[in-house]
Amino acid sequence: MEARLALVVVALFVSASTGGATVVNVKNYGAKGNGVNDDTKPLMTAWKAACGSAGAVTMVVPAGTYHIGPVQFHGPCKASTLTFQLQASDQLPIGTHQLPGRGTLKAATDLKRFGNDWIEFGWVNGLTVAGGVIDGQGAASWPFNKCPVRKDCKVLPTSVLFVNNQNTVVRDLTSVNPKFFHIALLSTKNIRMSGLKISAPSNSPNTDGIHIERSAGVYIMDTHISTGDDCISIGQGNDNVDVARVQCGPGHGMSVGSLGRYAGEGDVTRVHVRDMTFMGTMNGVRIKTWENSPSKSNAAHMVFENMVMNDVQNPIIIDQKYCPYYNCEHKVRAHAAAAAAIQV
Repeated sequence: MEARLALVVVALFVSASTGGATVVNVKNYGAKGNGVNDDTKPLMTAWKAACGSAGAVTMVVPAGTYHIGPVQFHGPCKASTLTFQLQASDQLPIGTHQLPGRGTLKAATDLKRFGNDWIEFGWVNGLTVAGGVIDGQGAASWPFNKCPVRKDCKVLPTSVLFVNNQNTVVRDLTSVNPKFFHIALLSTKNIRMSGLKISAPSNSPNTDGIHIERSAGVYIMDTHISTGDDCISIGQGNDNVDVARVQCGPGHGMSVGSLGRYAGEGDVTRVHVRDMTFMGTMNGVRIKTWENSPSKSNAAHMVFENMVMNDVQNPIIIDQKYCPYYNCEHKVRAHAAAAAAIQV
């Protein structure tokens, strides 16, 4: 009897219900948030509890710095809606008495711990990710990124991947210094992103702000992106992408592509970009496709309006012979022709 009673007390302690909504606080699952301990397992355990609860659920990450390795926040979940709340600077954590601060997730620096992603939200319907800071601690990893010069490079982990989610909201989130992409969307349907602050040094390699692939119904608005690569990159297989009031710079600008590198790529259709500002970027709007693609796909029905460009090297580029590597066939031919001209 005593053992059964103890279990009931623990269950009541770790999962509180307020006004019909369930609140799961990661501190009640052993997370320290002290900037020292590894909080990977406590956050995964808290997610399992939140995902397994019915109704409206909020998983709260209170103020503090949580060192974590790779985590998979996967569904499907019982919750009708699930909010992953990193405490913002002007909020008090639910169910605690801490002072206001920022909930910060800080990545491990040992690349041996990672696959392709750091934080992965997948197979969840009705997910909201809000507030706080995602710190990829990428500076220690950037020297190991060979992708700018090698086609067969090992890809470093993306900070946050959303995969196979539906009806998602991402708001008021700060992402800094990823090892590779800040945020990637893969096979998502109906996602709204707003109030994001995305930043990395201008010389950080492959740190795309938001990369989109095989997704439909993507809305990005009221966001500031300053990074070392594309602010927004729209890859293959996307439909109905709407971008509004985004400030980009520094960075490589906004790209559709690169497209046509692999066989069986999907079309890119219905892209609408408006009221976007580029400041000190390498490019403005760029559409890039590989030469001699193995299969055909379409890029169509795109509208770019009210693009403001300040100190932009190449405002508009349509490149149908895209290749970033020196040994690409057409670049080799160009180099040989230039060498022959010099000799003459």
